[in-house]
Amino acid sequence: MKLATIRTADGTRAVRLDGDVHVDLGYTDLGELFAEADWQAEAAAASGTTYPVEGADFAPVVPNPSKVVCVGHNYTNHIKEMGRDLPNYPTLFPKFADTLIGANDDIVKPAETDAFDWEVELAVVIGKQVRRADEQQAADAIAGFTVMNDISVRDWQFRTIEWTQGKIWEATTPVGPYVVTPDEAGGVRPALEVKTVVDGQVMQQDDTGTLLFDPVFLVQYISTVITLRPGDIIATGTPAGVGNARDPKVFLLPGQTVVTEIAGLGACTNKVVAK
Repeated sequence: MKLATIRTADGTRAVRLDGDVHVDLGYTDLGELFAEADWQAEAAAASGTTYPVEGADFAPVVPNPSKVVCVGHNYTNHIKEMGRDLPNYPTLFPKFADTLIGANDDIVKPAETDAFDWEVELAVVIGKQVRRADEQQAADAIAGFTVMNDISVRDWQFRTIEWTQGKIWEATTPVGPYVVTPDEAGGVRPALEVKTVVDGQVMQQDDTGTLLFDPVFLVQYISTVITLRPGDIIATGTPAGVGNARDPKVFLLPGQTVVTEIAGLGACTNKVVAK
């Protein structure tokens, strides 16, 4: 299944893609749906109001997750371009719900930066509460996968050795358009092409099968630290090709369009605008 949260005249609605329409699932958003123990069966059987896919206004797939945990340095090529050694453990940092925007929303470039960078990422969406999950429990907790553009404010990110302040700028992180369940995405360890295109130029291109720490491992690892709840999001890291690692460096400017795409999952297509 491909599931989304869309904005309607009556507020947000959780929907299932069915041909050229979205079918209302009876919940305000996917976070609310995933909190139900039998959400898969409910989503598959729903036959509510329909909305045309054309012109759909996508909200973040989960508008208010209890947590967004991001992984840095998880593609070998990206680790090398940043001049670092391969890590023994995942590098983790948080985002917050206020950073998230819809798959086609404008990205507002903060006036405080001239180092506004792209990062295409496979994002894991949690569909079952887990703590200290074993491998099978971790796999079972994955509701599906979506696309995230982990927009980074590099000059703020590298002010200190800890990155968070460069990653949590308000309303800068597209996520969506769909959560694609593992049976349709290629399993819980999918090997899918990831790509970033800025104004028609390919900037990043890799395969999620080359992740150093795969989605199941990440659910195990993070759930050891903290309870993962339905609707939580894990961003699995970005491949080589970020603007900050180029010589000369290249950053996003107002008026540009950035597309972050993962094969089979869809794309976030966002125009960069000035604040």
